[in-house]
Amino acid sequence: MRWSQMHIPTLREDPADAGAPSHRLLVRAGYIRQIQAGHYSLLPLAVRVRAKVIGVIRQEMERIGAQEVLLPTMHPADIWQRSGRWESWADVMFRLTDHKGAVNVLSATHEEIFAVLAQELNSHKQLPQVWYQFQTKFRDEPRPRAGLLRVREFTMKDSYSFDLDPAGLDVSFERHRAAYFRIFERLGMPVIAVEASSGAMGGKDSTEFMCPSDAGEDLVAYCPNCQYAANVEKATSRLPEVADGPGLTEPERFATPGVRTIEDLATGYDAPAGRQIKTLVYVLDGKLTLVLVRGDHALNEQKLADATAAAEIRPAHPEEIRDALGALPGSLGAVGVTSLPAVGVTSLPVVADEALRGRRDMVTGANVDDFHLRGVDVDRDISVGSWADLREVVSGEPCVRCGEPLELLPAIEVGHIFKLGYKFTKTFGVTVLDATGQRVHPIMGSYGIGVERAMAAIVERHHDEHGIVWPLSVAPFSVVVTVAQSEDPESAKAGESVYEQLTAAGIEVIIDDRAERAGVKFRDAELTGIPFRVTVGKRGLAEGVVEVTRREAGETVKVATGDVVTHLRGALAAAQ
Repeated sequence: MRWSQMHIPTLREDPADAGAPSHRLLVRAGYIRQIQAGHYSLLPLAVRVRAKVIGVIRQEMERIGAQEVLLPTMHPADIWQRSGRWESWADVMFRLTDHKGAVNVLSATHEEIFAVLAQELNSHKQLPQVWYQFQTKFRDEPRPRAGLLRVREFTMKDSYSFDLDPAGLDVSFERHRAAYFRIFERLGMPVIAVEASSGAMGGKDSTEFMCPSDAGEDLVAYCPNCQYAANVEKATSRLPEVADGPGLTEPERFATPGVRTIEDLATGYDAPAGRQIKTLVYVLDGKLTLVLVRGDHALNEQKLADATAAAEIRPAHPEEIRDALGALPGSLGAVGVTSLPAVGVTSLPVVADEALRGRRDMVTGANVDDFHLRGVDVDRDISVGSWADLREVVSGEPCVRCGEPLELLPAIEVGHIFKLGYKFTKTFGVTVLDATGQRVHPIMGSYGIGVERAMAAIVERHHDEHGIVWPLSVAPFSVVVTVAQSEDPESAKAGESVYEQLTAAGIEVIIDDRAERAGVKFRDAELTGIPFRVTVGKRGLAEGVVEVTRREAGETVKVATGDVVTHLRGALAAAQ
């Protein structure tokens, strides 16, 4: 390939709207261009990188016996209505009506469609089956950001396993887990496998593969001592034992004028945050619910959603809170609250964090503005309907396994695997005959990798002040031949000769034959991140050598013109 003929629109300056290094560099280096928020065109260099990433993933999927398919991106609405996700995924779906009035959706994911395909399975002898694809997904992200890291249109490798029983699913799950570690190692991405919530996908035994990065949107609780790792949506930690006094025989109301925050109450009324009950009001699937956590703890909403199996979750509005409890946030509490006749609620759910179980002599709101209650005994005074781990861990808390301090690491989720269970095979009537002749539902697993996000994550981990530093496994080209003085006939001829030798040797090479200054060519070679540069110039040719520069290390060596192919073969083999 010739640089002069390729579309590589590099920029001298960073784009003004790009913050994350991958966003900034992929635009500057001529890999991507935005057409609207969350939608990007991949230019020739990016298409080559994407093909390399897909190639690595495909090899490892085939290694575990997965079969590649390609399913439609537009689905009839009734399939999603049958699964129940027409409603629960409504906020992220792109929906459209065709000229005949039929309602369709653009694929946000493909569990339903794979389950429909599996309706042709009939016997346990056909199991296990593992099917995968590389297909476009569309999700109406409210806040696309950071270039390819969070978009509304992207390619996903999604695979699905169908097994006869949970033991078979365990095998499929572990095979994918091992494959994912191999994939990310080959892509040059360090990852941490973390315990995670399955979220809107459902299922259980969920593992995310997190690439530590300052550009990451997720936080991982990680223990350097024992390698415990979990997304903060799932993570827990040890809490020190608390010794409460006997407290009062019943709660006592006291005035707290102007108190609106945990800190206000702690500093002015001898009520440390750890002795307060924070009362939050949420609407879960349309139902008002009181959520209780300790005053010095923060609620993790995903934990609340998982604990209650709520599909729709939001904080209650101030007017809803006032109508229901008679007070505004800052004076709320759950003491004696079991129903709300004023708003027609005969049973008010109360969900409490485990850190409050058994606590005495606590302080909470009185449901009267500017008043609180002291001496609250949680078991005696509050009708808790369910207990769950709801709090979000913080850095420095003791690891739940070994007791050493936890770290919180920002990270990019680059892969997610989880056990779906029977939800979709039951919904779509997928059955097979088992060994006894009985019809049973296969059990499913789901396994995803975002291709373009993986590209961006690689850049986040592999860049410097000069540009991208692609690992050889995914680089658009292995070598760029840079003709320093294209106007010089001898240099141009020598450059063409090196280019032809490398091409004949099967090395992926591009020649920068543009009529540009050498400095411009060198900057573009560094910016685009091609692993090796061969510089052909008059001064070197006078010595009978060319210069070979390794992008990652910045090292340059002189190599005889006749030894270029041999030298680069060795260098490329060492860089694998």
